[in-house]
This record gives sequence, C-alpha cells and structure tokens, in this order.
Amino acid sequence: MDRGDYKNLLKTKQEHLNLVQQAMQRQGERGIIVFEGWDAAGKGSTIRRIAWCLDPRNLHVAAITAPTTLELNGHWLKRFWTRIPSRGEISIFDRSWYGRVLVERIEGFASEAEWQRAYREINEFEWSLAEEGYRIVKLFLDISPQTQLHRLKSRLETPAKSWKLTKEDIRNREQWGAYEQAYEDMMRECSPPHAPWHKVDANSKKEARLTCFDIILQRFGQGLDITPPPVDPDISQYLKQAR
Repeated sequence: MDRGDYKNLLKTKQEHLNLVQQAMQRQGERGIIVFEGWDAAGKGSTIRRIAWCLDPRNLHVAAITAPTTLELNGHWLKRFWTRIPSRGEISIFDRSWYGRVLVERIEGFASEAEWQRAYREINEFEWSLAEEGYRIVKLFLDISPQTQLHRLKSRLETPAKSWKLTKEDIRNREQWGAYEQAYEDMMRECSPPHAPWHKVDANSKKEARLTCFDIILQRFGQGLDITPPPVDPDISQYLKQAR
C-alpha cells in the first residue's frame, strides 16, 4: 500500500474512532479491546495508533505481564476484573486473561486441569461482561515465522527498538508449534457470538492496523449514534457576539 494512501486512511479511521469514543462516553457505553498474537506481530504499534486518537481521560491501557506474588494468592481472574472499564470508558489489553491457556499452559505455570478448566472460566467471564452491555473486541495478530525473524533481526539492528528483545522471544520462537496449537485451541474454545476472535493477517503492519480499526469501529459503533450533540444556544450566542 502506498504510504500516502495508508496515512490518509488511518487518519480517517482515527477521526471516526474518536467520534465513537465521544458517543460511548455520552451514552455510558463500555468497551474492551483484547490483543493477543505472536511476538513482534505489531500489537504495541497498533495499540499506540489507537490510543493516539482517543481521549486519555476515558482510556486505560493494560500491559499484562506475569502475576505478582500477591495476585497469585487470589483467583487468577481477579487481576483482570480490577482493570475492567467503568461506564463511558474503553480498556485495551496488551495480552490478557488468555495467558492462562497460552504461556501458562506451555511453560507449565498452570496444570493441564487448570488450563483446560480456564476455557470455561473465560467464556463465563466474557459472557457476564457481555450481559452487562460491554462491547468486546478480541484481535489475534498472526504472522509467519519468517516475518517474525525479520522483525526480530530488525530490532537487533535498531537501537530505539533493541530494548524489546528478550530471551523469552527466543524461547517462544523455539516452541512455535506448541504456541500454534495453543492459539488454535484458544480460538476454537473461546469464540462465542458475543465475543468472537478476529484473526488478523499482520505480515503487513499497515494492512493489519487498518483492519483492526475496521473491526473495532464496526463493533463499538454498532447501534451507536455518533452525531455530536448541539451546542447550547446561549453559549453559541455569547461566542458569536463576544468581542
């Protein structure tokens, strides 16, 4: 895609999403965006472009890492409940509760009985959110092993990005087959009508970002009147007459 065309399309979608967020805030709607995907698939860069166009006062971005000792002492879903948005807000999860059936499954942090049970727990968790009116978007960014290797090497050669490289990237890459199976199981077991997974081809970052915007706009904008409210006549009259 031509860079100019991409920038114009992105700007249009960002402006549209900003209007959607304003409408959600006015109407008390709540939105959740979940990002999962391969290392170097572009989750962070896509989230930045979404967050850039939104009012930060009604936006929360949660970068999910390993649970703390305190979090391990409670129910494994508790730390996610505390990050669920209030009315008029949007929460973005950079990785999520699906870690239970992904990294915790593969690295052995959860027993087979625990991660198998987690599919049901996750479905019940998301069902309860949907019943409360939450709009849920789940995006899985998919890339090939070749694309991942190219991007990891690019990070190595780019000082501004080299900090992102960790030994986990290498360990996860060496377990590609195991993760591929876990991703397939996740999307098969946890993709109900009210919270389906959207598998996005992210081998082209530009195309993937635009696709993510389209999916979010479709779900969050569904049945939503995004027409800005009229300005109070007294305010309008005052400003027109002010000198």
